[in-house]
Amino acid sequence: MFVRDHMVSPAITVTPDIPFQDALKIMQENHFRRLPVVDKKGKLVGIVSERDLLYASPSPATTLSVWELTYVLSKIQVEELMTKQVVTTTPDTPIEDAASLMVENKVGGLPVVDEANRPVGIITDRDIFKAFVEMVGGGQPGLRLTLSVPHGKGVLAGLSRAITDLGGYIVSFGSFPIPDKPDQDGLVVKVQDISRSQLVDTLEGLGDHVVDAREV
Repeated sequence: MFVRDHMVSPAITVTPDIPFQDALKIMQENHFRRLPVVDKKGKLVGIVSERDLLYASPSPATTLSVWELTYVLSKIQVEELMTKQVVTTTPDTPIEDAASLMVENKVGGLPVVDEANRPVGIITDRDIFKAFVEMVGGGQPGLRLTLSVPHGKGVLAGLSRAITDLGGYIVSFGSFPIPDKPDQDGLVVKVQDISRSQLVDTLEGLGDHVVDAREV
């Protein structure tokens, strides 16, 4: 699963010289929270978020008249508010690497650029959440197992074989570290067409510890 599979494309962009109020209107009309900023050649030069633009909006306590406000605000351009050091990704980036970039840089979205640094899309935390739901089989019925298994080769093959031998079908699979048990791996598996008691007994017999098993 790659960024290209979940990004919003094409990317709606603005130029640095656009008034910030116009950029805010574009966001609100399209239900976006950020816009890539491009130069005349279409290359990425920054990004502006809804928060950046709202911070530039006047306070209700201002003493300026409505005419003065209109004049002042019309002079503020996106270039003055945008972030110039932009964290980007590419269409071929694995979705989990894009998610890691967001977490590491504490951002909620990434412009997706081509080889010439031109925006071809944008991927946000909401898109990542949707991808995560798909990867773990969210919304699909089945038996969801949380397991603690020995760290080593062949463990997954044994687990898959046991489920298959019982007539089960693996809907989704994921792994996670167990910090206080370096010799163990955490697994989350969703299966169908198999009974809870039958599978739990079989896996415990293989040496896998079933932390949780529930029908969803």
